[in-house]
Amino acid sequence: MPIVLIVAEQQPDGNLRKATLNAISAGKQLAEKAGGELHIALVGKDPSKVADELKGYGAKAVHLGAAAELEHYLAETYAPAIAALAQELKADYIGMASTAQGKDLLPRVAGRLRAAMATDVMAINGSGADITFTRPMWAGNVFADVKLTTPVKVLTLRATEFPAAAGGQGAAEVKTFSPKVEASKTKFVDFKEVKSARPELTEARVVISGGRGTKGDFKEIEGLADDLGAAVGASRAVCDAGWVPNDLQVGQTGKVVAPALYIAAGISGAIQHLAGMKSSKTIVAINKDPEAPIFQVADYGMVADLFKVLPELRAELAKLK
Repeated sequence: MPIVLIVAEQQPDGNLRKATLNAISAGKQLAEKAGGELHIALVGKDPSKVADELKGYGAKAVHLGAAAELEHYLAETYAPAIAALAQELKADYIGMASTAQGKDLLPRVAGRLRAAMATDVMAINGSGADITFTRPMWAGNVFADVKLTTPVKVLTLRATEFPAAAGGQGAAEVKTFSPKVEASKTKFVDFKEVKSARPELTEARVVISGGRGTKGDFKEIEGLADDLGAAVGASRAVCDAGWVPNDLQVGQTGKVVAPALYIAAGISGAIQHLAGMKSSKTIVAINKDPEAPIFQVADYGMVADLFKVLPELRAELAKLK
């Protein structure tokens, strides 16, 4: 019976990263199509903190590997542990959310297992031995259906394309194992977390993004975000100009988001930006240029000056409140 192994991810505070739930959902879908069973793995200094949460998502088993050397994430130390567990379980598929950690870790796991890999998987098609994976190419302008032909197959899963797994689906068996720890040439030095009272960009239900049209003035963008309890995003041009921090960048080389509502103010809509947000449920575009590419993907568009529109929108929201 095929085994699908989904690698879970803990945040620095020890809590489960929400994107893991989307990866588990994709893993469950893959297991059903392959006629196999779902397993979940987590390694770290204390993975037991989220054991009770993980065992309720419908997996056959949850595998926890604890070691002091795994206190801080390093691909060089985590990859041997995951690869060794996959070999022990004889896993056919190994998947993880396409987070920064997933994109860093799983290629190393694939290399150790001599496995073919598909990145940013958006859909799982077929069944049995004829499963293919849909992934974006050329900044999301092309979608390819690929079939991996190696015995072991490795995937990073785009969290925005799969629903979050729901809990309460029975209690999986929790198994502990001694993770393989190898000496690393890389040393963990420090972790500087960017703290914000606003929601995490990739997890927010509403995102307000600004582009070059803001001319670096994000006051109204941030004000509207606070009014709506939203996250703030930005185009690459804005981040490259140093107007806002790089961790706010939405796009092919930034963060991929798919909120219920995405408001793009002063963003023309370059291909690279569209690749990071066009899966949003509802897209609202505000731009002075009627020919801006952003209007091609927008559900609602307004050809206007953002510095006039946003204050009026905020005033109307204040009346509703």
